[in-house]
Amino acid sequence: MIDFKKELNSEQLEVVANGDGYCLVLAGAGSGKTRVITYRVACLLEKGVKPENILLLTFTNKAAKEMLSRVEKIIGKKPDGLWGGTFHAIANRILRATAPLLGYQSNFSVLDQDDSETLLKSCVKELHFFDSKRFPSAGLIHSLYSFSRNAQITLTEAVDWKNSSFSRVAGDIEEATNLYQKKKKSSNVMDFDDLLVNWHEVLQKPAVLKKLADQFQYILIDEYQDTNRLQAAIVKLLA
Repeated sequence: MIDFKKELNSEQLEVVANGDGYCLVLAGAGSGKTRVITYRVACLLEKGVKPENILLLTFTNKAAKEMLSRVEKIIGKKPDGLWGGTFHAIANRILRATAPLLGYQSNFSVLDQDDSETLLKSCVKELHFFDSKRFPSAGLIHSLYSFSRNAQITLTEAVDWKNSSFSRVAGDIEEATNLYQKKKKSSNVMDFDDLLVNWHEVLQKPAVLKKLADQFQYILIDEYQDTNRLQAAIVKLLA
């Protein structure tokens, strides 16, 4: 048995022992937020919640590894079955089983940013858009496209908001990204943004949503204030 009263102060204990339902914790740096999350996981496990019914989301691999290590230290054993990782890592894991529903094979590859920009650059060249001296670089197009997808706005809106000097070629930029998407899918590859977009898309399938929502009875998110609109939408669906 873990002596939570001994290990936590009164405010931390209130959060850790909180019942079911939504709980938002606001606290400053160094106040023990990570400690609270790890002890919350330990408390749930001690109450009999199965590890596979807990989803722990972080924003860095380092944070995920540290939290899982802390949980193991607290409970005295490895929490086998507990789902913990970054949004992208969890998306990758889920899509390995569900990607065929979206027209991908389960053994899809994931492009890093350099490879993504290289492919996008080839699409722009294929469409001869670089012939114009006033066309954005592949890196900028990738940035604008990524922003639009994570903010769940149109690419034209992203261009107008982030770099309006290219608004006049927004249609061409969109044509290039459409070709980029087509080439990725035909090659069975995804970029980092696809992982989140496709996770969100596959959750629109009632059977998939029910299975995952039933499985993840407890969702804990570190640094929730850093979530973008797409990530928040995914969490809302699961919750």
